Amino acid sequence: MREDCSTKTEDEPVTTDNSVGLRLGAAWLLAATTCLSGGMALAQQAAPGTPAAPAGPSGPPPAEAAAEATPSALSTPAMAGPLVANPNPIKFDAVPFGSLYVSGAMSGFVQTQTAKVPGDKDTAVDLSNFQVSVQNSDGWFQFFVEPGAYSLPTLGVPYQVTKVQNSTKLFGGLPVAWGKIVPSDTFSIQGGKLPTLIGAEAMFTFQNMNIERGLLWNQEPIVSKGVQANLTTGPVAWAVSINDGFYSGDYNWISGAATWTINPENTLVVSGGGPWERNTGGGLATPVAQNNSTIVTASYTYNSAPWTVTPYFQYTHVGKDAAFGFGQDASTWGGAVLASYKFTDTISLAGRFEYIDSSGSVAGGAPNLLGFGPGSSATSFTITPTYQNGYFFVRGEGSIVNVSHTAPGLAFGAGGGAKTQGRFLLETGIVF
Repeated sequence: MREDCSTKTEDEPVTTDNSVGLRLGAAWLLAATTCLSGGMALAQQAAPGTPAAPAGPSGPPPAEAAAEATPSALSTPAMAGPLVANPNPIKFDAVPFGSLYVSGAMSGFVQTQTAKVPGDKDTAVDLSNFQVSVQNSDGWFQFFVEPGAYSLPTLGVPYQVTKVQNSTKLFGGLPVAWGKIVPSDTFSIQGGKLPTLIGAEAMFTFQNMNIERGLLWNQEPIVSKGVQANLTTGPVAWAVSINDGFYSGDYNWISGAATWTINPENTLVVSGGGPWERNTGGGLATPVAQNNSTIVTASYTYNSAPWTVTPYFQYTHVGKDAAFGFGQDASTWGGAVLASYKFTDTISLAGRFEYIDSSGSVAGGAPNLLGFGPGSSATSFTITPTYQNGYFFVRGEGSIVNVSHTAPGLAFGAGGGAKTQGRFLLETGIVF
């Protein structure tokens, strides 16, 4: 599983950072005031290739607005919904980069849970996002940087406070940053700290249907350092990357994705990756077993209002390796369905169902891929009602994880014997 979410270190204990929680309200109000008044009123423009249009109190009068075309939001960072990006991001003219666009998310959350494991807390209050994205999206050279604070709450593993997740032990205060050379409309090459090509859920809470990331997400890379080539041929977009897998610093992974846009409502994505040589390093962001695994995922998305539905399949395999203490091969296979239904312009309901199983045994020395012991399996159900009005949003979440075939002491609760864990979350903030 992703050790960035589940691994506890002696110098960075898994505790609730009360000072962060106390500062959250003041920081959020300051950010909201800055973005909604000064910054937005000064420089709101339509996204690249679209005309200007109103996005709130600072927009043009209704008569002018009616005459203008509807703008579209920036496509990076990608958002699966139900949260939507600001269709009028802040725009600056900056030589030699052309038009620069500024967007971001600022939010906090509270979480409570049952059957907590030792070292975790019953309740956590923390920042979930405090980020600004700066990018240009035209010309032969383009770039994207996303500095700030972030949190990665994930099903089935203890919560790590934001200060740990933003430390140099994980992805730091600049988790995503890349530059791109674009010689044509159909081909580009980019390099830097790149979001993974693999899987159906993204890194940050505001990008996903649910607040917490799921059980399948735990088997996938999050951010990799490397280079990536992108090619579009008709309805299919191809991407291939040479990178360091689970942020290991060793550039011996290859990953790729093929995205087939069947029509505006239907999209199919097949992705995968793995190392071509053995990886020996490990750390908070680099679980040894997953960094030596081969992974394949496939997802299909139906997106036609009011529905967005994404069925999703994943398979991983790790080979026997005595040097790591892996006495036998191990695999995982899992599936999920993510869905969102929009009741009104402001109210939506998202849900996720998952099942994942692993092979191997403790006696055979198989790696512990799910965190509950070799040969274990897990099921999860999550429901996330969402309210968004302009930049402001609030959403709640309830989730339950049930595990089976666990190793002694590796399930939930103080003694590691509880088979079920429930969590309840409330997240609020702005996307701008």
